[in-house]
Amino acid sequence: MVQGATKPILLVVACALVDVDHRVLIAQRPKGRSMAGLWEFPGGKIEAGETPEEALIRELREELSIETKAACLAPLTFASHAYDEFHLLMPLYICRRWWGIPEPQEGQVVKWVRTHQLRDYPMPEADKPIIPALIDIL
Repeated sequence: MVQGATKPILLVVACALVDVDHRVLIAQRPKGRSMAGLWEFPGGKIEAGETPEEALIRELREELSIETKAACLAPLTFASHAYDEFHLLMPLYICRRWWGIPEPQEGQVVKWVRTHQLRDYPMPEADKPIIPALIDIL
């Protein structure tokens, strides 16, 4: 987290994995974690010394047991949202090429959904403004 602001800034990265049928993968946060039960795009915190692409490649490997390369990640948009304890800044990348079959590794449930169905799933406030950009591109 970056200090110095009124609230610490939390930098995380997320990915819209898009399959050949133009569906997007979302994951449900497991019980016992903050915002449990909400649906989100895969990704996570950027560690010290990591680029957003490196963090996303690591997170996709850890969360879904898939591999991709930086060249397969295209920045699409970002979210900036003030939560009570921190301000979240989240770049969203789109990825259409990876190796392996996404299999949840951290107790989460995953679903492939059409972009127009994304609003049917309860999501963290920071994820909601991302949906129109995905609808526009897909």
